[in-house]
Amino acid sequence: MTVTVDPGPVTTGPSAREAADVVRRARRGPARHHRRLVGGLVLVVVGAFAVRVLLGDYTVTIPDFLRILAGEQIPGATYIVMESKLPRAVLAVLSGLAFGIGGAIFQTTLRNPLASPDIVGVSLGASAAAVSAIALAGWTGWPVSAAAVAGALGVALAVRLVAGDHGGFRLVLAGIGLAAAMQSVIQYVFTRVDEYDVQLVLRWLTGSVNGVAWSSIGLFAAALAVLLPATAWAARSLAVTELGDDAAAGLGVGRRRTDVLMFLAVLLIAVAVAAAGPIAFVAFLSGPIARALNQGRTTLLGAGLVGAAIVLVGDHAGAYAFADLNLPVGIVTGAFGAPFLLWLLARGRTGRRAG
Repeated sequence: MTVTVDPGPVTTGPSAREAADVVRRARRGPARHHRRLVGGLVLVVVGAFAVRVLLGDYTVTIPDFLRILAGEQIPGATYIVMESKLPRAVLAVLSGLAFGIGGAIFQTTLRNPLASPDIVGVSLGASAAAVSAIALAGWTGWPVSAAAVAGALGVALAVRLVAGDHGGFRLVLAGIGLAAAMQSVIQYVFTRVDEYDVQLVLRWLTGSVNGVAWSSIGLFAAALAVLLPATAWAARSLAVTELGDDAAAGLGVGRRRTDVLMFLAVLLIAVAVAAAGPIAFVAFLSGPIARALNQGRTTLLGAGLVGAAIVLVGDHAGAYAFADLNLPVGIVTGAFGAPFLLWLLARGRTGRRAG
């Protein structure tokens, strides 16, 4: 005797589709918010760029600005725009992008908001090498920038060797120690500086986008044209890296890919310091601000745009906030960055995710 059992209606199909729809909607929401955030930050950067170029002590109208870009010579305005305002604004955007993205990679990969290039000595390493090249070797021009890049790479390698495979606080403490050593080198070299080189050396200590030639900006832009796409490619695994070394290894993301991403971040910071000096706290501020705006999710593009906006606004404020006083942008960003660091420490968030 054969018994046939009716399996009844199959319900797994609709349930699976409903579950897939729920997952799809859950993913679509953050992606839509990220697109809106990036669009809003682009508008902020464009607005700050327009204010920096068109307003200030010499106002330029939009039609005149377009005529100047087209090559027309307007007495007075052409020189001010092409030799002062426009290069400052362009360098502010490029350096802000590099500092913001580089800093966010440091903080995300090391899972510690304190682990920014400002804190762990990478920026100071570049400054110390550049100041030494000027004061002790008498170098000028691109060799000084090359020395700054070498200094940043040297400090990053030394921190990595001292910290070993441990991230988090051990790396931050090693970086703070090397940063103090680099600061001592800078103070010593500064006492040996010729009086004619004081202003040049000060630029490497505070960070400034003033007085940089178009040729240097062009080299900086060419370096970013190579580094930013490479960073975007290497950062595909950043979301997994945020979970920690063990989890990342379990998901197939090896330590070598993380090292490549960190190397690119060091290069971004190094070329930014070589072009504009160590603009204080931009790398430190950009990542947490962008993350807060993106509902707690890391966004490198958002961090870069926040960095560009900070440098543009800081440079404009330094130039026009005080009568008869033109402050370097590094002083302005340092004045706002220090309280943010204290606030971060007071909230006790610095070690929450440290490995």
